[in-house]
Amino acid sequence: MIPVVDLMGGVVVHARAGERQAYRPLTGSRLSPSAAPEAVVAGLLALHPFRRLYIADLDAILKRGDHAAAIASLAERFPTLELWVDSGLDERRAVDRLLALPAVRPVLGSESQPDASLLVALSDEPRLVLSLDLRGTERLDPGGLFERPELWPADLIVMTLARVGAGQGPDLEALRAVLARAGARRLWAAGGVRDRGDLLALRALGCAGVLVATALHDGRLDAAALAETAL
Repeated sequence: MIPVVDLMGGVVVHARAGERQAYRPLTGSRLSPSAAPEAVVAGLLALHPFRRLYIADLDAILKRGDHAAAIASLAERFPTLELWVDSGLDERRAVDRLLALPAVRPVLGSESQPDASLLVALSDEPRLVLSLDLRGTERLDPGGLFERPELWPADLIVMTLARVGAGQGPDLEALRAVLARAGARRLWAAGGVRDRGDLLALRALGCAGVLVATALHDGRLDAAALAETAL
């Protein structure tokens, strides 16, 4: 189980259906009284002893700044957490800056890759994670990475943005399609997880785990459900 923290404008925002221009600061969370990144992460860890955290630096993905300092601060404040960071990485220097932080795993989003060259250059990097991004049935994949399974690293995310925060359930069809070609790789589902039933369905499908946010903050996945269904 990997909780998601979406950063925009210095705060944690509530992601909904991948419509990033409409994201607003997180409010009404049962876990944190504020949208400050450190407060949200502390609230998540009070709920469950998560070992990993996924951070989407949305300003970096949108090429309008970044949260590099905030991410470094979170790595220092919560040293037991493995941080998976998607910051719109599309060049080697940016990846290397993240790799300089020992607890950080860089996430290459397919939506940010103009071609396969960066994935090829990082083929021997064990900390690399690849996110195969979709919006509904549309592949966000200018580099054609969906069709290059021989380049996929050991950990894969299937990210269906239209289902993020939308309460529609996970995209089982897309997950099955990637699992059929993933071999021994670990597949992590992202987008649409609502409740205990979804977690059990993903476990039965063969997913290594899930990325989740909304259902944690609104209480549909509470401490008991997390302990019972942890993948």
